[in-house]
Amino acid sequence: MTSEVIIDVQPKEISIALLEDKNLVEYQNEKRQEASYSVGNIYLGKVRKLMPGLNACFVDVGSERDAFLHYLDLGTQYSSYEKYLKQVQSDKKKLYPIQKATRQPDLPKDGSITMLKQGQEILVQVVKEPINTKGPRLSCDISFAGRYIVLIPFGDKVSVSSKIKKSEERARLKQLVQSIRPKNFGVIVRTSAEGKRVAELDSELKTLLKRWEDMITKAQKAIKTPQLCFEETGRAVALLRDLFDPTYDGIYVNDAEIMGQVKDYVSLIAPEKKDIVKLYNGTVPIFDNFNVTKQIKSSFGKTVNYKRGAYLIIQSTEAMHVVDVNSGNRTRSENGQEQNALEVNLGAADELARQLRLRDMGGIIVVDFIDMNLAEDRQLLYERMCKNMQKDRARHNILPLSKFGLMQITRQRVRPAMDVNVEETCPTCFGKGKIKSSILFTDQLESKIDSLVNKIGIRKFCLHVHPYVAAYINQGIWSLKRQWQMKYGMGIRIVPSQKLAFLQYEFYDKDRQFIDMQEDIETNS
Repeated sequence: MTSEVIIDVQPKEISIALLEDKNLVEYQNEKRQEASYSVGNIYLGKVRKLMPGLNACFVDVGSERDAFLHYLDLGTQYSSYEKYLKQVQSDKKKLYPIQKATRQPDLPKDGSITMLKQGQEILVQVVKEPINTKGPRLSCDISFAGRYIVLIPFGDKVSVSSKIKKSEERARLKQLVQSIRPKNFGVIVRTSAEGKRVAELDSELKTLLKRWEDMITKAQKAIKTPQLCFEETGRAVALLRDLFDPTYDGIYVNDAEIMGQVKDYVSLIAPEKKDIVKLYNGTVPIFDNFNVTKQIKSSFGKTVNYKRGAYLIIQSTEAMHVVDVNSGNRTRSENGQEQNALEVNLGAADELARQLRLRDMGGIIVVDFIDMNLAEDRQLLYERMCKNMQKDRARHNILPLSKFGLMQITRQRVRPAMDVNVEETCPTCFGKGKIKSSILFTDQLESKIDSLVNKIGIRKFCLHVHPYVAAYINQGIWSLKRQWQMKYGMGIRIVPSQKLAFLQYEFYDKDRQFIDMQEDIETNS
């Protein structure tokens, strides 16, 4: 299997696609230059309100809705954190080293949230992003995740991932980490550390210790709360940290700055693979070039088609996700209805496992498969679903088919499910149903070009249009493009873009910056 990561950097957002054998299996989209409460961020927050009935409290971390912190999420070492934070804040000039801090007794599991006080400052980490009407979910059990290890301040144990099966390797890793870990820090050894040398583990440990020191220094010098003390790495690097595999064939980025960040990270964790990070300079949008746009359009939405006419209906509610399997206009199997139902259901299991990763669907998922009479067929479907979900990094649990033919799946939810609207509103009529004659569309484009050249003074630019429109503008020796160039004496490049609707268009300057035609024309008129 070949794997590629495609990173599309735009002025307002970053989109990341993971392809396996050219098939889209994971997709992430993150807004830029906006407040982001990503998993892993650490804040110096303030207790806003105690809720003894829930044994929880609400904490102000700067989000629109107060974040939720349950008593059990305080962690066993909360008392150590609380005392150390007071020691650190008592002296703003010098950082009190954590190695000299005295560990406090573990917090009892049957305690009460009333041990906190309203208005109290508290160090918290985001464990779930805001979802729908809920604010972020917090924990005081702080950790710093690396590629090979997870560093846990005030921990006292070294744990090894259960996915490392060889007892000799587990013992070796535990002994190595025990020899290098500093006092008052616990460590979890991740699966990717298998076979790694002590030098590689020690290097990452020092990097994570530096993050801890930077974070606690910000908390020490905070003038007001809430204060962001540690920001998790950007979506591009964070995704690579969890997904990176030496078998990757390429990581393609269309922005030099982000490419530099990604290359630095890959050079740090796998120096021999740094050359797979490449800058994409093509004129066609990067997602179009790697066939990502088309797969996004076909993979999201209410209806998802898969093998030979069968399709899934996926609908989401606040409580759960519901999936219905339909055979559609599929030709029935020669072996009868039972075999036909089995083939449709097995194909649905393959597609559903992909959809759960792609949309990052979490919580409860209920799947209504086509009814099957044979117990061995139902068991085969259950085993197929379990096998497909082995590739999923999120924690999940799958139950066998119930007597009603329903399969219940629970999947870890740490951020909102990815919801991409694949329906297009007409950019000309805006849903009214009436537009100007489409034959006049090129006249409208020429008017915009005239304004660009003669009013704004831009003489080199790119025009992004639907592929059909691009083909029409470029057709013939004496094409519309050539006529415009001769008439206005400018340089224009026509770029077909699959994300645009039929009569939609966008202008970009020579530096690939979007040109807001309406705003610029009003300014210069």
